[in-house]
Amino acid sequence: MWFAQHLVHIYPVRVWRASTRSLRALRSNNMKQLLRTTDMATIAFAQALLQGEGIDCFEMDVNMSVLEGGIGIFPRRLMVHSDDFTDAAETLRDNGIEVYDGP
Repeated sequence: MWFAQHLVHIYPVRVWRASTRSLRALRSNNMKQLLRTTDMATIAFAQALLQGEGIDCFEMDVNMSVLEGGIGIFPRRLMVHSDDFTDAAETLRDNGIEVYDGP
């Protein structure tokens, strides 16, 4: 509990801004699908890379993945703001992660 309390005090503004911008973009359909995979390690790595570059991202279908029991049937999607898509795609490709091109 001590660790969680200090994280809230150290990082509250950054977390709030990222969440607010991502949710606002998601509601206005300004998000593009960057990655779609059942591999949770790839999602975590991609999120860390994007966070390091200062690109906000939003992971979708997390709850559906939890409901299935964690056996990896339903893929999770990583969404980014449409303005950041090119930079985000370049970052992932440079690190060996395939970017979702879509249908």
